[in-house]
Amino acid sequence: MIKYYWEDLTVGSVWDVGEIRVERQEVLDFARRYDPQPFHVDDEAAARSPVFGRLAASGWHTCAMAMGQYVREFLNRADSMGSPGVEQIKWLRPVYPGDTLRMRLRVTDARPMASRPNIGLVRSVWELHNQDDVQVLSLDAWGMFGRRAADPTEPSAG
Repeated sequence: MIKYYWEDLTVGSVWDVGEIRVERQEVLDFARRYDPQPFHVDDEAAARSPVFGRLAASGWHTCAMAMGQYVREFLNRADSMGSPGVEQIKWLRPVYPGDTLRMRLRVTDARPMASRPNIGLVRSVWELHNQDDVQVLSLDAWGMFGRRAADPTEPSAG
């Protein structure tokens, strides 16, 4: 059942999207397959890293964990129609196995799509903070959402 439409995602609104536990085996599995840099796959090499100091999750894994959480806890309840792209990703601090990441979404822009009036564009910033409330990720992206008036099962807004 759809709970959120474009009209519900107003500029300035903030959505808590829950928590993600970073598991060591997932860090290793992801890195071995997609980002096999030594500080993501080898404890000794990671310990020698002046940046990480111990095994750290790939930034791409951090993005994937955030996306999974976003889909499970938000998009699966929204009239989501995909995304035209990401404006910016910033990996602000390392993410380590054992961390618990809290995700928050802040809507920064919302407008109807000119070429498809039944779709609205939403720009949002995803913020991930670890258990110490240190921000580890900022991701600025656009999403496409169905408009409530376009859903024949929903009453028209207004």
